[in-house]
Amino acid sequence: MQVEKTAALKKIMGWVRLHPYNISQKVQIVVEHFLEFIAPLLDGTAKAMVVVASRLEAVRWQLAIEKYIKEKGYSIGTLVAFSGSVNDKESGPDDFTETSTALNPGLKGRDIREAFNTGEYQILLVANKFQTGFDQPLLCGMYVDRRLAGIQAVQTLSRLNRCHPGKEDTFVVDFVNEPDEILEAFKTFYETAELAGTTDPNLVFDLRAKLDAGGYYDDFEVERVVKVELDPNGKQSELAKALEPVADRLLKKFKAAQNALSVGKELGDASAIKEADDELNALTLFKSDMGAFLRLYTFLSQIFDYGSTAVEKRSIFYKRLLPLLEFGRERETVDLSKVVLTHHSLRNLGRRNLPLGEGEAEKLQPMTGAGTGQVQEKQKALLDEIIAKVNDLFEGELTDDDKLVYVNSVLKGKLLESELLQQQAVNNTKEQFGNSPDLQSELTNAIINALDAHAAMSTQALNQPAVQAGLKDILLNYAGLWEGLRKRASEQADR
Repeated sequence: MQVEKTAALKKIMGWVRLHPYNISQKVQIVVEHFLEFIAPLLDGTAKAMVVVASRLEAVRWQLAIEKYIKEKGYSIGTLVAFSGSVNDKESGPDDFTETSTALNPGLKGRDIREAFNTGEYQILLVANKFQTGFDQPLLCGMYVDRRLAGIQAVQTLSRLNRCHPGKEDTFVVDFVNEPDEILEAFKTFYETAELAGTTDPNLVFDLRAKLDAGGYYDDFEVERVVKVELDPNGKQSELAKALEPVADRLLKKFKAAQNALSVGKELGDASAIKEADDELNALTLFKSDMGAFLRLYTFLSQIFDYGSTAVEKRSIFYKRLLPLLEFGRERETVDLSKVVLTHHSLRNLGRRNLPLGEGEAEKLQPMTGAGTGQVQEKQKALLDEIIAKVNDLFEGELTDDDKLVYVNSVLKGKLLESELLQQQAVNNTKEQFGNSPDLQSELTNAIINALDAHAAMSTQALNQPAVQAGLKDILLNYAGLWEGLRKRASEQADR
């Protein structure tokens, strides 16, 4: 099966980031590091922030970190902050918000800043929130699990630089970013940010001319939208009526081109394929150019007086039309239902000293050539090759100790064969099944049976009760043992 390489990589890496085992391992590192290095600072009042990449990750992280803290019996209060609501059926039936009792049960109507400022809470998880303008002097540690670049890296990590009596040490544990890239970002803004050149204000006129020349709208349609937008008594229904003819026409053109491309491929008609592909690319670039115009005009109009109502009118028109054009971002579906996490490696790469005063800072680049983009041909790759590439990202010498296959295949496979466990899984809840002494006995037998092939892991598991407890937790909560036994029992009954 062939898929688009970028889309597949993005989807697979997103799947890995949200995998329960991946999150649980990072949670353990965060909590244990906090207790050892952060908690003792400032006479025991120091706090830490965890920065994740998405609201969904924030929900999963918060549930996982609270579970870990409870299991260990630690006295640590956590809060999570993100905007809006998150629908995650894997974590719960209802939507999650900041005020959900499942996430922040002790908030009780308080503002998160206010609550985090008290002694109740020590760790704050955030997703696109509190990374700028957040002033908390007790913040001494930051755990980063999202890509940071440029000014965003500086703004986020600078949450640690607020002064407080006795505050001398701060810590950053980064799961994602390269130290040299973070250093480069800080050096750019360290003393005086300098532009490598100036942005030509005439780029706005050039881009307007390009968009007008596309023939996808006319002056009358622009004026019709602007008139409603600027009318203090204008109604949403009137705005929709003014925009609908343009949006409908463009969406139909895109759909027709998609259909023509499909027919051309079926017939093997090279000329039809090229014509349809050119139309799709032109419409996609038109949409992209409208976005470029809006970004460029919004920035430059603050420092340059264009003195042109035509330019201002187009900014209003494009701003309203752009969200209605749902095309240009189609992605081929990538089926991840058969993908299994077999390798997972988190390695301590050591501490890095990042000297800001050395070397020459990179200059900020001006805006140039807006609207000169092209539609890139989607790179294809076999899904198996992509998965292999993702596995290669986890560098290092991987042994059986690093492979979850020991749990997912060897131990789980052996336990699934147990008719006794099948019956217990069918007749008991997951929690009741997890407490069964027969499960512990069968697990020990499976470890012994795997001793020859997986000596290192089996020896550790037999000699250390904590390792067995961890294996049982993974089998029940991540590897789907209980569900698999119930399914196996049902299949046996149907025969």
